[in-house]
Order: sequence, then C-alpha cells, then structure tokens
Amino acid sequence: MSLKSSNKVETNRYQLEVEVDAKIFEKAIEQAYHKENKKIAIPGFRKGKAPRAFVEKYYGEQVFYEDAINAVYPDALDEAVNEAKLELIEDKIDFDLVSAGKEGIVFKATVTTKPDVEIDGYKNIGATKKPIEVTDEDINQEIKKVQERNSRMVTVEDRAVQNGDITVIDFDGSVDGVAFEGGKAENYSLTIGAGQFIPGFEEQIIGHKTGDEFDVNVKFPADYQAADLADKDAVFKIKLHEIKVKELPEVDDDFVKDVSDFDTLDKYKEDVKAKLTETKEKEAKDDIENQLIDKLIENLKAEIPQAMYENKINEDIREFGYRLQSQGMNLDTYLQYTGMDKDSIRKQFQPQAERQVKVRLALEKVAQLENIQPSEEEIEEEFAKLAKSYEIDIDKVKSFIPKNELIKDIVVEKAINLVRDNAIIIESKKDAE
Repeated sequence: MSLKSSNKVETNRYQLEVEVDAKIFEKAIEQAYHKENKKIAIPGFRKGKAPRAFVEKYYGEQVFYEDAINAVYPDALDEAVNEAKLELIEDKIDFDLVSAGKEGIVFKATVTTKPDVEIDGYKNIGATKKPIEVTDEDINQEIKKVQERNSRMVTVEDRAVQNGDITVIDFDGSVDGVAFEGGKAENYSLTIGAGQFIPGFEEQIIGHKTGDEFDVNVKFPADYQAADLADKDAVFKIKLHEIKVKELPEVDDDFVKDVSDFDTLDKYKEDVKAKLTETKEKEAKDDIENQLIDKLIENLKAEIPQAMYENKINEDIREFGYRLQSQGMNLDTYLQYTGMDKDSIRKQFQPQAERQVKVRLALEKVAQLENIQPSEEEIEEEFAKLAKSYEIDIDKVKSFIPKNELIKDIVVEKAINLVRDNAIIIESKKDAE
C-alpha cells in the first residue's frame, strides 16, 4: 500500500490518492472467494466446490472485487492518513475508485481533518478572584436548610389559611358550567403562595377555615397551554379538608447533637463556616478557570469544521442518556415528558459543545507549543484513579480506555494547569482589604 498524493481541496478537507499493490489485492480476492464460494452454484459442480477460475469465468473476473476492496480499504486509508500526517475527525468520507484489476487498485478518499490552530497568547492572562467571605447570614441560611430537612408537618385547627400554609383540598373546575380535563382532584396538597395554580387561585383560599366549601373564580391566561381553555373564565368548587404548617426544630445544642457530630451550637457554626469557606474557595477557583478559558477561546484562531461540533453534541447527548438510564429513565421518555424533540435537545446542548470543542483545541495547541508530555508514572496514576472511581481492576480500565486517549486527556489537564500557573490573578478589593 502506498500514498500516491495528498492534496488540500478546501479548508480542513484533503483528498488522498492511495494505491494497493497486486499482492495485497490478490490475497483479499482469494479470501473473498473462500468466504462466498459456499453460496455459489456453478453447473457441473456441487455448491461451494467450484474452483475460483471457473467462478470468475462464469460470473466475470470482477465478481469478488467489491468484497476485496471493502476488505483492504480501511487499512489502506489508515496507512495513507498516517503517511500524510493527517489527524482525521469523524465525518463523511467521499470514496472514488480510480482503477481495479490484476495490478491492484487505486482509489481517492476525501477526508475531514482537525483544523490548523493558532493561539495569540496563553501566558500572563488576567483574571479576577472573587472575594471569599462567609457572613453570619450565610451560616444561618445553611442552618435553615438543615432545619427544613428536619421539619415536621403540624395540622392547624384554630385559624384560617395564611400564605405559606399547606392545604389539603378537593377541587372541581368548570368553564361555562362544563367540566374540563384535569380540572378535578381530591385530597390535593397545595402550598399557598407557591404559584402552582392559575394566578389568583391560591390567594382566594387564604382566609378560609377547615371544613369550608366555597368557589374560586379565576381566568385562564391568554397563553395557557391548553388552547381551548386559554383566556376563559373558570369556577372551581373547593372543599378545604386540612391546614398544615411546617414546624421547624429549634436551633440549640440538642438540635446540633441530632444533626451533626458536635455537642454545641458554637462548634457546629464553626464547622458550617469552614465548609462554606471551602465551597466558596472552590467556586472562586472555578470562576478563575472559566475566565481563563474564555480568554483562551478569544485568542484562538481556527476554522473549525461543523462536524466537530456535531460529534461533540452527539457525545454529550449519549452521556446524558446514560445518566438518565442510571436514574431509571431513557432519553425518549425524557423528551416526551419535557415536550422536546431531538432537534430542540441538540440546540440545548450546542453552546456547551461548541465551547468544549474550542477550549480543547486551544489547550491541545498550548500543549504542543510547550511540548507537554506525561510521564509513565503519571499515566499509571491516572489509570489507578479511574480504577478507583469505577471500583474495578486497573487492567480492566486499561482494556476499555486506550492509552493514547488517556494521554490526550492528561496533556490537556497539564495545559490548563500551565495556563493557570502563569495567569495574573487580581484579588478583588473587598477580598484584599
């Protein structure tokens, strides 16, 4: 096999002319003959017993050419791509057979390559660090969340409904005296003020007491999803069964002992503050990295093939589908529930995918310019981390993650670390004081 020529025909598209010699092609023809002969019937021979020469004379010399070409084409193209020192991306390959015969075959293949990339600057990029401050209000809000998780529902019998109460109601709705689909329910739990129902519905329940039966008059919004109800006046007959409130536990030492490993409120608050500080530090670090990535993308010069974006969208949607499966749902069901189709979910994933493609190209270029290469020790460490996270043997990880792909990921990670280490981080005034 040999590469006869490699020509750039348009941006990120190359046409390769490839020759497969007679010896290799003849071997592929012979293999095709042995594979297909058992299906071939020739007068005068038992099925599958006809010599190749008789089969070719009967059906034509080129009877096995198509199978033979399909057999040699992938390896021939791979060798040609390597010889031309091209890096392909997954995209349509245009194939054109130039010649085929006893002397071998010649074909042309037009392929899509990764783009040529330039980056104007990746060192001394400026970024601003967010202030790291944990206030008493932050601590109290975090404790409030724990209170909410440890709350209990208490029935109220001595007063009317107030905003924020949880009510248990029956409702039966009608428009012009005619009931409509979805307008009736029994023992429905409705939080007043949550905005679950039509505007004006929840407000009219306020002031009523347990056991009350009354009407609620509302008007469906003009843009209501059910067109037959849009902009229509409706009456709901209501029966109020129960009023409940969420009772929060008192925040004291006993509460602390129940929800943590600490004995006193002061110690618990110190721990909450430390954890919030750690979270804010991580958020600040992530924000710096996003600023640096934004700048790298700005400094990137490349004509990126649309196929790279499409491939990344496909990859992200597949990963999203796997996550859904782990939660007992498939992608089709998710789309049905959300009212989305495959085009709309692709549009949803598009901005993220385009950003990921651009930053990957930028960091790969940084790694190339800096000649970043991981050591064998670093590669083994990364395999070990993956084995630990997957909770499987390291050899199994190596069996389904190619070493060269892992190296690419390590290189990109080292590149972003280099960019971060060489960045100019400006402390915000509030943080610096």
